[in-house]
Amino acid sequence: MKTNITHSTPLLTIMRGPLTRIVIGGTCLWMTACASIVSKSQYPVTVSSNPPGATFTIKKASGLAMSTGVTPATLVLNSSNGYFQPAKYVVEFNRKGVTQSIPLNASINGWYFGNLLFGGIIGLLIVDPATGAMWKMDENIVSTFNQAPDASPESTKKGLKVVTIDKVPRSMRKHLVSLN
Repeated sequence: MKTNITHSTPLLTIMRGPLTRIVIGGTCLWMTACASIVSKSQYPVTVSSNPPGATFTIKKASGLAMSTGVTPATLVLNSSNGYFQPAKYVVEFNRKGVTQSIPLNASINGWYFGNLLFGGIIGLLIVDPATGAMWKMDENIVSTFNQAPDASPESTKKGLKVVTIDKVPRSMRKHLVSLN
């Protein structure tokens, strides 16, 4: 004697309902990583100088040279240096013998905190840190070189010449002594 089970029909009807779709959709969103979805782990960074034409070298914090060029230029840099490690670079500019070093460090990506709502533990602790999407890079880095004073006979005379601080090259400012 066979009996047909008819109680499975209401279960199938419940599984196809809007509540099930919401639960499945919410679970899918919760299992993904927020910053990895809406952001990236490599960023275009524009390297420029004022005036343009300075040479530059981008180095990792370890000192390894990554790229060289002449300003202005745009390069793509990784925002991560490994699991939970932000990328750290130093950009060395050189123009007419004057050298400047400017740090370029990745910072936390605001989308990373979206994991608290959508990405869950997997996005927070695994996906975004592993892909580097938890970090972001600044889009621009600029070095400003002050124009060197002219080499006219007037400026080469010995004696005291009073100038404003903006006329003193940045490389020489460390040698200034306060008179107060």
